[in-house]
Amino acid sequence: MGGFFGVVCKHDAVSDVFFGTDYHSHLGTRRGGMAAYDEQLGLQREIHNIQNSPFRTKFDDVSENMQGHAAIGCISDYDPQPLMIRSSLGTYAICVIGKINNAGTIIDQYLSFTHGHFNTMNGGLINSTEIVAALMGQKSTIEDGIRFAQETIDGTASILILKDDGSIIAARDRLGRLPVLIGKCEDGYCVTFESFAAHKLGYDIEKELGPGEIVRLTSDKMEQLAKPLKDMRICAFLWSYYGYPTSTYEGINVEVMRNRNGGIMAESDMENKNAEDIDYVGGVPDSGTPHAIGYANKCHIPFARPFIKYTPTWARSFTPTHQNERNKIAKMKQIAVHDLIQDKNLLFVDDSIVRGTQLKETVDFLYDNGAKSVHMRSACPPIMYSCKYLNFSRGTSEMELITRKTIMELEGEEGFKHIEEYSDGTTERGKNLRKAICEKLHFKSLEFQSIDGIVKAIGIDKCKLCTYCWDGRE
Repeated sequence: MGGFFGVVCKHDAVSDVFFGTDYHSHLGTRRGGMAAYDEQLGLQREIHNIQNSPFRTKFDDVSENMQGHAAIGCISDYDPQPLMIRSSLGTYAICVIGKINNAGTIIDQYLSFTHGHFNTMNGGLINSTEIVAALMGQKSTIEDGIRFAQETIDGTASILILKDDGSIIAARDRLGRLPVLIGKCEDGYCVTFESFAAHKLGYDIEKELGPGEIVRLTSDKMEQLAKPLKDMRICAFLWSYYGYPTSTYEGINVEVMRNRNGGIMAESDMENKNAEDIDYVGGVPDSGTPHAIGYANKCHIPFARPFIKYTPTWARSFTPTHQNERNKIAKMKQIAVHDLIQDKNLLFVDDSIVRGTQLKETVDFLYDNGAKSVHMRSACPPIMYSCKYLNFSRGTSEMELITRKTIMELEGEEGFKHIEEYSDGTTERGKNLRKAICEKLHFKSLEFQSIDGIVKAIGIDKCKLCTYCWDGRE
């Protein structure tokens, strides 16, 4: 997916942006970039590949190579950025996080009336950030250009711009699917996706931008360029999985939500007398752990860690490009605590079940180490649709989703007309789906959090949440 961090202040901004961007490393694994503005040097930029090395190792000397009182940084799972642009709107550096579904149409239309060109990457692909800049350049002001770009794009675009006058412009996407927060310190402002990054660097959160809101920041003030729009659809999956535990979005802390979410799942299991006689509750590390703690606390079953991840050499199992390599590394990282597995009935809570490949490896590993039974709970509803608004996962087509594959096996394409029934564990189709996945992945039992349950755990009106990946509703 991606995340960004920017600072404009009266002290050197590069160090703050280096650490602030590094705090977004969990949001992307392909590219990292920084840009800075200095009155003498002008705009400067560095971009590095971070697929095999963390952001900090590629940018640890950036303070020696870059300077300025204003800077921006970006972690990207896709296109290299920030880009440096010279257009009728001036010279600036720009980062974009989101997704453009209609890129081909936009490119063809732009080329047809401008007879211009785009810089291409490998395979003839065009950087999404350059597409946004091309759309912006068709208007006479940056704020009008941002609005035009966001209205034209089918998808999502949150935008961070560093101008060659040392100011920063930040724009949250039109439906607020992603967070953008403004922090303030004694001599300046920061822009961040993750709230904790601002706090760790000495900034107090001043404002969370509303959907479509645009602001201009200098070291002395924050100026609103465009007011928030009425409708919001912030991604509910941020709380379930992608968001960092210490962050807060729309006033709701991620860790608190996950604990509450686990408690709601436990209440449902107790009411339905599911998965009784459990010895230990555990999380599928790491993001499943807080959901599991909430589950264990609510049902008064001991929380335990029957296996531990070995992370000193392989910190992120999804770093390699190929799925089979990610599976191997995930298996290498699992180290059993035999006293907590042997002859035990175990219940695990995972943040989500997408393909199920690594989860099957984990369950087989537990049985190989003597588990009596393994029950599984998903902290979010069944994922039925690939996200078309955010670049959440690497190339997940809908038929790679374990839910879709299982429905196809159970009923063929006819089953896709009954997605709502399959999502609901109380219906015959819903029970059949869960039973079939249990057989595939060797679970003793399986249940998913309901959409109502996850909405309750977040504590925001459903009409303000995007739940597309679960129910297909836009």
